[in-house]
Formats: sequence, structure tokens, C-alpha cells
Amino acid sequence: MSKASWIRRSGLGFAALLGLAVPAGAGTLDTVKQRGILQCGVSEGVLGFSAKDDKGGWSGFDVDFCRAVAAVVLGDASKVAFTPLSASQRFDALKSGKVDLLARNSTWTLGREAELGLAFTGITYHDGQGFLAKRSLKVDTALSLDKAKVCVEAGTTTQLNLADFFKANSMTYEEKVFPSAAEAFAAFEGGQCDVLTRDQSALHGERLRLAKPAEAIVLPDVISKEPLGPVVRSDDFPWFTVVKWVNFALINGEELGISSTNIDEALKSQKPDARRFTGAEGGFGKALGLDADWAIRAVKATGNYAEIYERNLGTESKLGIPRGLNQLWSMGGVLYAPPLR
Repeated sequence: MSKASWIRRSGLGFAALLGLAVPAGAGTLDTVKQRGILQCGVSEGVLGFSAKDDKGGWSGFDVDFCRAVAAVVLGDASKVAFTPLSASQRFDALKSGKVDLLARNSTWTLGREAELGLAFTGITYHDGQGFLAKRSLKVDTALSLDKAKVCVEAGTTTQLNLADFFKANSMTYEEKVFPSAAEAFAAFEGGQCDVLTRDQSALHGERLRLAKPAEAIVLPDVISKEPLGPVVRSDDFPWFTVVKWVNFALINGEELGISSTNIDEALKSQKPDARRFTGAEGGFGKALGLDADWAIRAVKATGNYAEIYERNLGTESKLGIPRGLNQLWSMGGVLYAPPLR
């Protein structure tokens, strides 16, 4: 057998023949551990999801998810560097490695996975597109917006959904397109358009930012499905699995009744589900490349899904958005996570 034939049969490449073979690059999980910091991409400012205060502190649902991942991987929820990204920047920043994880109220679509080489790790918030309208229009439904001037952010599914909605309902509109969400909001507030369209969750926050919130109304119509979730590169399955299961752990924590306020009780529990969650049984942490107590770390750092939701979006926040679809499946919602077993 020739040397070339032996190399082909044994699966070695041409680089090995020349003595130039190098070990595969470290995966994202190892890179984050070695760096000691999680690089997380977030929005430039969406109240309730990711917003920066005047002291430079970040808060919001997406921010807390990043902190949960940092707690799981690095044992410290504070070891996160947040990078604010516009809609046009976000996916390139992830693909280029500028960020390890994108938690930026991004909608999961076929095109974004198949065409961009990205992978959504699940749904953290079930949303839908809506409209914020000036009360002076005297409308109470989106079907009354014929001939309206609508502000929208460029390069988003929001812009595409807007066109579909008006075409499907045989209505016309004047589109006012802006490169960022902030500019679209400023134009709406300044009177350049009658209506602002975004995900409904974001519109509740935008309304509160108006000088006179009472002069605008979030219409009840939901015109699209907007499953929002964290995104990673599709070429790193171990990292995809870690981020996915952090999401599931937060949901399972709520379902099992394990919260940031009863960690000690959970650690003493003899219930099989609780013991697997805390790492006392199962060995799932090792399979993920993490410590045994990975899931309990997430809940200890940020709270379970319910705690994160209520703090940032629900009853404990300025927004007060009912959980709706984002309630557990057992409570009438669609929030459902595979079991830890």
C-alpha cells in the first residue's frame, strides 16, 4: 500500500502528510473559561430587556440571561462584558466572534439560521409585532390604520411584517424607515409619523418614554409571531448545548419551585427531580463540560424564569406586562422545557 493510500484510508489529511497538522481551535466554552469573561451582545436599549443606566449598569431580561450563562460557565454572574449592537450589526458581530452569545430580542426565523450560519438556542420570550398609535388618530385597531404614516426600523423582520400586514388587508401606508430603533422612536415622538411599529413588549417601554404617555396607545392587535431567543454560531454544538440548557434550567427551576429564595431547601431535597437539578444526581454537568451544580448556579445568580420575568417585565417592573403566552404550560401558557434527566 502506498503512503498516500494509507493516509486516505486512515482519514489523515494532506496537512498531516506534511507534518503540519495543528489541533482544532478551542471551542467557545473553553475560550470563555480561559478568558474569564463572557462577551454578550445586547440591544442598544430596550426597556425591560437590556438598558444601561446613567452609571453604566445594565439591566433587563436579556441581561439577566447573559448573567445566568456567566454564573453557569464561570461561577460568577458579574463576569460579563455587554456589547450594545444595532439590528444591522448584531449578526455580523456574532459571526465574527466579537461576541460569544447574542441575547438581543432577536426573532428566530428560518432565514437567519439557514442563510447566516447561526443557531437559536430556544425561545426565551414569545412576542408579537404591534403598533403604538397617537390617540389623536382615534383608532382602536390596526385595521383602521389605512393611509397612516408608520415609523419602522430598517433591516428587521418588523419592516417585512409591516408590508405583509398592509398588503394582506388591502391597505396602504407611508413607510418612514430609520436605521435604528432610537431614531424611529424619536421620529414618532417628533410627529414625523402617526404610528410606531415594533414587538409589543418593546412598545410598552417606548410608550413610557414619551413626554406624555397618555397621548399614545398600544393597539391590541398582534400581527406576527416573534419568538425571541439567544443566538450562537452554528459551528459549535457544545456551546449551543450549554446556552440552550441554561434557558431550559431557568424554566425547569420555576416548574420545580426552585427559586433564588429557597436554594438551601432545594439542596437538601430528596426529590429525584430536585436532586438532578442541584447536581446531587445524574452527572449532567460533566456531560456539558460544566460543574455538577451548574443549574442551581443559574437560579442562585438571577432567579428562575418567573423571577427574571417579573423583575424586568412583569409585576415588579414599570412595564407590568402580563405573562400571557410566557406562562408555564401547566398554567395556560406555552413555556415548556425538556426535563433534566
